[in-house]
Amino acid sequence: MKLVIAIVSNDDTSAVTSTLTEHGYFITRLSTTGGFLRAGNTTLLIGTDEEKVPEVIELIKSESSRRTEIVPATATFDINHYSAYPVEVQVGGATIFVVDVEQFVKA
Repeated sequence: MKLVIAIVSNDDTSAVTSTLTEHGYFITRLSTTGGFLRAGNTTLLIGTDEEKVPEVIELIKSESSRRTEIVPATATFDINHYSAYPVEVQVGGATIFVVDVEQFVKA
């Protein structure tokens, strides 16, 4: 038994969870916040058999798109005024962890 922990952008959460449930996977959703952009994301917990892990990962990847966004950078002081230069960053996609499950009980 494996536990797949997937951290996905809130923008992708609905598509990822819909696809996983359509394929028969049970999901626990946790609302979380990223540290870098402090943007909302969702952590998904999916328990599954070891042989199904590659399928789960592919389903998550198929619905988690990486994209570029422009975000304001920290303010800088320039010629007697403060200004913030926008910075282009990659967002989206998924961060996926797969861990062994020593015991699983459904009560």
